[in-house]
Amino acid sequence: MCKEILRKQLISLRKDSYVEQNLSFTKFESILKQFNSKKNLNIGGYYPINSEIECLEILEKLEEKKYKISLPIIKNKNNMDFYEWSFREPLKVSRIGIPEPRAKKKVFPDILIIPIVGFDKKKFRLGYGGGFYDRYINKIHNIKKIFTIGFAFAFQEVKTIPINQFDQKLDLILTNDGIIK
Repeated sequence: MCKEILRKQLISLRKDSYVEQNLSFTKFESILKQFNSKKNLNIGGYYPINSEIECLEILEKLEEKKYKISLPIIKNKNNMDFYEWSFREPLKVSRIGIPEPRAKKKVFPDILIIPIVGFDKKKFRLGYGGGFYDRYINKIHNIKKIFTIGFAFAFQEVKTIPINQFDQKLDLILTNDGIIK
């Protein structure tokens, strides 16, 4: 099945099946243990839209534990960069309708939390089709090591995600049912 058809089906399924549900902070914290709980880690998140699984509660708990948080700002030509953000700071709505930080300090996250439309056991993800995250992961890999974690509902798993040479494999996926390594 081609990406476009699969994407439409999965977005429709997510909207029809959406229940506000938070991922386990305890499971996320267990993932962080491999980084020796360095508090100076910058964790890049996202602001959930279109029935994406909730991640703000995890980001807020991380900030309370003194981790640095960042969110993306969409740039031209389907590019994005991450900027420091705190829950004490207001967000602005971007030209494409996504809340984002008021640009201050550009950062390169150590851990990147990525929203998912669909995924498979090989840890390939399907997004909205703009290539924002694939481009960003490719760019940052040339600057530093980054650990990528997809956030999804378990029902978003499919047998195989069609991939091309630009698609980036994730390091792991956290769902409401557990961790896919």
